[in-house]
Amino acid sequence: MSETQTAMKVSGFTFLRNGEVLGYPFVESLKSLLLVCDEVIVALGQGEDNTRALVEGIGDPRIRIIDTTWNEKMTDRGYVYAQQKMIAQFNCSGDWAFYLEGDEIIHEDDAPKIRAAMEKHLHNPEVEALAFDYLHFYGCPDLVAQSPAWYRRAPRVIRNTIRSWAPDGLFWVVMDKNKRGRYPRAALAGCPLYHYGHVRSAEKMNEKNRQVSKYWKHEAKPHRYNQIDASILQPFKGRHPAGVQQWLKDYAEASFTPDPSYQLSKRERRHRRMMVLERWLGRDLTKKHYTLVG
Repeated sequence: MSETQTAMKVSGFTFLRNGEVLGYPFVESLKSLLLVCDEVIVALGQGEDNTRALVEGIGDPRIRIIDTTWNEKMTDRGYVYAQQKMIAQFNCSGDWAFYLEGDEIIHEDDAPKIRAAMEKHLHNPEVEALAFDYLHFYGCPDLVAQSPAWYRRAPRVIRNTIRSWAPDGLFWVVMDKNKRGRYPRAALAGCPLYHYGHVRSAEKMNEKNRQVSKYWKHEAKPHRYNQIDASILQPFKGRHPAGVQQWLKDYAEASFTPDPSYQLSKRERRHRRMMVLERWLGRDLTKKHYTLVG
């Protein structure tokens, strides 16, 4: 390293409220983020459970909690999530900012690869983000959802020296001109993130839907895992991250039984047709919130 260069700094960030009541593996998520990051910012909304105590109980000085207030009148397409996400991001001081949601986990085997990808692209301004493959577990830890309904890749690391903001929790818009935004230019991280939000207990999932539906101007509907096109569920043949395995034993649904009488929705029938077309063309036809470079 030359005298004019300094060591790379990586910030992690997320937002939480009532993570315990809603069944998020947020402690496991934060611990996995610490495998990669030099600091971790948690925007913590005022809740009714032990989320703060559990975050503090991790006992790592790299974690910094920022107390926030949620706008309960913001019911437009989940934008309150974007507001909370950006409060955390705006407090990041690293070269890169790594956003991880409370039900997402980094595999310990992939942490060095992620850090190496950041080092590789640190001085290449063409690369503004890193995009990750996704493993969306559904119904139980042994099944992964694979269809156009479930995003296959998403940017989760953003260069912290560009003008970016989040229209929602999933993606960023880069404002390199004052009046028009675009998706970030992203290189592939070369490894997946593990998404466990859809294996939490049915009780916790229904409570989550009850509490968050208002932010999308939706009525909360009862959730049943077996109300899905079961043909999109594929066996998981890998190994879960070590840090989440106890949570899976204690809090995840143990098994999944499809409903043989379930009728496909119009959206699911459309996705089936898309998957057939993808196989014919050998292309991924899902929407991508980034432009691939690098």
